[in-house]
Amino acid sequence: MTGTAGQWVLLAYRIPRQPSTLRITIWRKLDRLGVARLGDGLVALPADARTREQIDWIAEEIGEMGGSSTVWLAAAGSAAQEKAIAAEMRAARAAEYRAVLEQAEAAERARSGERSRALKRLQAELRRIGRRDYFPPAEREAAQRAVRALAEASPEVVR
Repeated sequence: MTGTAGQWVLLAYRIPRQPSTLRITIWRKLDRLGVARLGDGLVALPADARTREQIDWIAEEIGEMGGSSTVWLAAAGSAAQEKAIAAEMRAARAAEYRAVLEQAEAAERARSGERSRALKRLQAELRRIGRRDYFPPAEREAAQRAVRALAEASPEVVR
């Protein structure tokens, strides 16, 4: 886990229903951050300088859209609650890493040009997942190994 042990940055927000594109924009930004969705309009991330800054930016953007938001620093009510949130976040990243692993294995059977395009895409996807991976699952290492193996099998790609 990143940040201060037991500290979480929470964002409580409300966004106007119309236009829906505003809601979708915020939802996608929060999704890219890898937030834990604690309830309707309530998300959390492990607290550190980076996550706090990102949540602050989104909160500001929500205000500019005509919505309302508050940012909180908090601790879970119990160790069990915190473990449950971390497990949920870990499971979400595990699914993403499994998808990368499956795609890397499929790309090994592809033609050279397709393989090199897949390699670049998968390397970028690993970086994106890594930025929101606060509680690394076991699948992380397997996905990284599979992408490295694909790179070694793709000598035409400059690394």
